[in-house]
Amino acid sequence: MSTVAGARPNPRYQEPDFRMTFARLVTHYWSNAAFLPDDCLLDGAHILQGIPGAMVHGRLDISGPADTAVNLARHWTTADLTILSGAGHTAGRATGEPTMLQAARAATDRLAPA
Repeated sequence: MSTVAGARPNPRYQEPDFRMTFARLVTHYWSNAAFLPDDCLLDGAHILQGIPGAMVHGRLDISGPADTAVNLARHWTTADLTILSGAGHTAGRATGEPTMLQAARAATDRLAPA
């Protein structure tokens, strides 16, 4: 399933064993809120202050909505947030927009020492 036109699933999803394992893992963590207390990530974000960071997020990611990244960026002000308007969870792009991989590389390049 994808919100990006023309996206093709990774061939590993055709393997029944992989699909079952992946489905069990995802539903286990989602149904238990990743075993984290409510708001613990945002409540602990102050620890990251002063540490440079980079986040790259696809606006069309239905499994991890962009508002999560936006809220974290508000709390972690020393991190840059790049939201790709045409990208989903791992891939895709709008015309003229970098791929997720290109955006991640650019983000880490900005953090590299000169």
